Amino acid sequence: MPQTESTLPAGQVSMELAQSAGYTKKELPNSLSAWGYALLIAGVILSVISFMIDPARASFGYLTAYIFLLCISVGSLFLVTMEYVSGAVWSVPFRRISELFAASVPFLLLLIIPLFFSMKHLFAWMNPEVVAHDKVWQARMSYLNVPFFIIRDVIILLIWWAFYFFIIRNSRKQDSVADQSLTTINIKLSAAFIPIFAFTVSVLSFDWLMSMVPKWYSTIFGVYIFADAAWVGFAVVTLASVLLNEKGYLSPKIKNDHYYSLGTWMFAFTVFWAYIAFSQYMLQWYGNLPEEIIYYINRWNGGWKYVSLILVIAHFIVPFLFLVPRGSKTNPKILIFASIWIIATQYLDSYWLVMPSMVNNGFTYTFNPIDFAFPIAAVGLMIVIFTTAAKKHNLLPIGDPKLKRSWDFHL
Repeated sequence: MPQTESTLPAGQVSMELAQSAGYTKKELPNSLSAWGYALLIAGVILSVISFMIDPARASFGYLTAYIFLLCISVGSLFLVTMEYVSGAVWSVPFRRISELFAASVPFLLLLIIPLFFSMKHLFAWMNPEVVAHDKVWQARMSYLNVPFFIIRDVIILLIWWAFYFFIIRNSRKQDSVADQSLTTINIKLSAAFIPIFAFTVSVLSFDWLMSMVPKWYSTIFGVYIFADAAWVGFAVVTLASVLLNEKGYLSPKIKNDHYYSLGTWMFAFTVFWAYIAFSQYMLQWYGNLPEEIIYYINRWNGGWKYVSLILVIAHFIVPFLFLVPRGSKTNPKILIFASIWIIATQYLDSYWLVMPSMVNNGFTYTFNPIDFAFPIAAVGLMIVIFTTAAKKHNLLPIGDPKLKRSWDFHL
């Protein structure tokens, strides 16, 4: 009796689905991995030199790169969980790309260790003399103390790693077993992750960014960092997906409608980021309280006003104008340009969040080319992690039962 699709072995079903989609696993160019290692090695060497020359200044540069890397990795994991929870089909061909970028999540736990040793440079509340003469700081020491600070941040990163491990393991396992129950399990895990992610990313942003500014606070700041993470997550996934598909590494069944959805989400978070950033600024400008406006004063004085204005233009107006037309959302060249632009300006945003706070701990900011060492290392690390994981796993989730339906997606 001839076998039907339902009686075929699971692995054979997966491969037949992949072949029907025109997908054949191909090795990424060795040159890409070589570039990643070259950037990583060069960045690490320059970063070590930076710490040797000026450990205080290097601590701020390292924190900037860490926030940038954190946004990309956990932002990509968030996109994976959103697909599972929403039941979206258009994004299935791109989910494995999100998973590959999320592979940096476990490294966040290792990369945060140098920051723990640099806290005395980053935070004014680490200075006992400052705290001793300030009742406000004294009242906050129950939260802002080193043991509790380290413990809660390590727990948060372990939670992220655990969700990453189980969700991605189930997704990759599905390639060989084509088991629908794995999707059901991931839906439940994703539903649990999303609210936990919203809370924990806020805690990390309060700890590493907000507490750098004495007495300043913003209840919307966690949402700002969430917007950064989701936005740059879509940007890196769009960049890699379009490039890989145009080079024939994904599937010829990916259509303009799929590209349009990627472009639309990048456009949506362009507007959302601007809305959150303006809301925070407007409310604190209108309130005009000394402990609130100091945050923006530090980002206006000493030449920072030019960076602030550039950030508004480059991080909002430029991508907004590029992504407004419908045609731009289906044009691979424009999507690639917009993605690279958003990723680059996201690093500028991270730089703007961190570096002006040097003055709060008694340091004077002056531009130093050594600051480029840290983004070079971060980009190199992302490429190495991505290419290494891509060699071991399919670039499409070939065992996902939604993959076949995704080819029929249209607007």
